[in-house]
Amino acid sequence: MRTLVRSHCFVAVLVVWAIWTLQPAAADSGLDLVAIPGGSFVTGDEGGDANEVRREVTLEAFSLMRREVTNAQFAAFVAAQDRVSEAEIRGSGYVWSQRWRLIANADWRHPQGPNSSIAGLDDHPVVQVSAHDAEAFCAFYGLRLPTEEEWAFAARGPQSLRYVWGAAPPVQDGRQLVANFGTEDCCAPDDSDGYVRTAPVGSYPAGRSPFGLDDMAGNVWEWTASLFPGRPSQRVIRGGGWGNNPYGLRAAYRHGNPPHFALDMVGFRCAGPPP
Repeated sequence: MRTLVRSHCFVAVLVVWAIWTLQPAAADSGLDLVAIPGGSFVTGDEGGDANEVRREVTLEAFSLMRREVTNAQFAAFVAAQDRVSEAEIRGSGYVWSQRWRLIANADWRHPQGPNSSIAGLDDHPVVQVSAHDAEAFCAFYGLRLPTEEEWAFAARGPQSLRYVWGAAPPVQDGRQLVANFGTEDCCAPDDSDGYVRTAPVGSYPAGRSPFGLDDMAGNVWEWTASLFPGRPSQRVIRGGGWGNNPYGLRAAYRHGNPPHFALDMVGFRCAGPPP
């Protein structure tokens, strides 16, 4: 009996070792994790929505990707796992055009529908991925989605900035652009920041967060692991996207979506343990 138990334990150890060794390292995959030290900050915004109540939050150290996951990175994951995204399984995804519309055959390869493409957009953030797709990607590299508190701390720092770059809202006047966002009146795509929809990740260094992270405001919304307060069937998304106005780019701004939704203004980045 002891020999049998030891054999089973040995097999279990071998299985865990095999899974660990086959799992690609995030550092070897170009995911570029930034160390975020533990600390305290004030979340929320007294000038924001009713769900943005200010409160102090203390976090342990963690790490977060410097940039949003790109089309090229997601394509490599799909090829390695032979994964089919939820939008592809359902045969539709949500596309923003003055309002959200469910478009047949919109998916991460065809963000606005079958006549659209990601050709030439390898370094743009992947969209039309659900929270479940995002979690699968992160888990493949031994990572996870951040909680919304982690996301918010990485975005606004211990200074609890209103915008990731400071107190002033972004403007579309062609001077030192800080983010890829929409019209200054809500809410439509606009190319005065250089891109109608998504931009290559890291295109706005003047808008980096206090920890040096890119695109924590604008470009695409980002999935988190947290449930939306009062809506247990929805996940929090943060950061605003290419169609939002300056109000929507505030670090405290949040929305909730069902985790199986895929949208052409929502992507993600992964979190992990401290290095």
